Amino acid sequence: MAYKVLVVDDSSFFRRRVTDILNKDPQLDVIDVAVNGKEAVEKVISLKPDVITMDIEMPVLNGIDAVKQIMDKCPTAILMFSSLTHQGAKATIEALEAGALDFLPKKFSDIAKDSDEAGNLLRQRVIGIARKPRFMKPKLAATMSSSSASARTREVPASTTVNSTSVSASASANISKGVTRSSGKEYKLMAIGTSTGGPVALQQILTNLDQNFPLPIIIVQHMPAAFTAAFASRLNKLCKISVKEAADGDVLKPGHAYLAPGGRQMIITGNENAGKIKILDDDSPKITFKPSVDISFGSAAKTFGGKVLGVILTGMGSDGKEGSRMLKSKGATIWSQNEDTCVVYGMPQAIDKAGLTDLSLPLELMSASMIKEVFRG
Repeated sequence: MAYKVLVVDDSSFFRRRVTDILNKDPQLDVIDVAVNGKEAVEKVISLKPDVITMDIEMPVLNGIDAVKQIMDKCPTAILMFSSLTHQGAKATIEALEAGALDFLPKKFSDIAKDSDEAGNLLRQRVIGIARKPRFMKPKLAATMSSSSASARTREVPASTTVNSTSVSASASANISKGVTRSSGKEYKLMAIGTSTGGPVALQQILTNLDQNFPLPIIIVQHMPAAFTAAFASRLNKLCKISVKEAADGDVLKPGHAYLAPGGRQMIITGNENAGKIKILDDDSPKITFKPSVDISFGSAAKTFGGKVLGVILTGMGSDGKEGSRMLKSKGATIWSQNEDTCVVYGMPQAIDKAGLTDLSLPLELMSASMIKEVFRG
């Protein structure tokens, strides 16, 4: 049975184009269109689509306010279309915070070499979020208590199998309840990789860390170049720790987070006591993601060895698997976000299936578990 799609845009040309692209996949069926946010809200309530594609700038009711109303009245998977401008980036981040699950640049030439590749990517992303059965407003998620999180998290009994890996009774308890005490391992760096669903997940985690967090944090979020500076600025305003878009020559400092710039690669150099960031332009057609989790994690493995806590959050694809493998070979610890709380269980699933995951955690327990793990004693 095909996923039902509602296409929302004030441009008749763009509505037709998106409709034609999506209907080429038998898994997708565009059941209707809307020309503004107000009409979109009405049609979502009456038609109950599985997924919506939504423009941001529209008359009557804009995309951000439409997302807010939809998530309040009839929560539905939403993919935003955005312009690659500073204002477009800020608006897209607001839409993600309001409940949208993913976004793509509205100008398809910015995301692919040709129309076929762009069409495949759009269909892939729409199907990816349409498969997500559960929605949770970011503001509610940020204030959710551990008890309510446990009620929503699938309990994992002892001697069961999680992500194809057999776990012990103690490990099963940790998957359900989070880390209760530090392992005593010494860490010098925390490295986070994510994609679809990452902006909201990162905001939820980072806003719960205090300014005295003892490690530097590197973050690789799949995002276009126009978006990462705005996203880092937004996080910096919300967080107690310092957050910035990484720049060439940055020295890694505890209590500081460095977001890899879009369209480039972030490499970690130096040594475990004096790590530095190197930003490289990368025109290699062999590298799909710019920035790439694999590249940043791999360089962290060479510089910090096993003294890294690597975390793979929600995201489509498998970027991060090989980088996590390199970290793991050096003795590093690897955590993943569990399937129930991922927008897209792709990147975490890849490392889980590869047997690289030490601990699979619900998003709601991730920051508290990080704090308990890295503060020794």
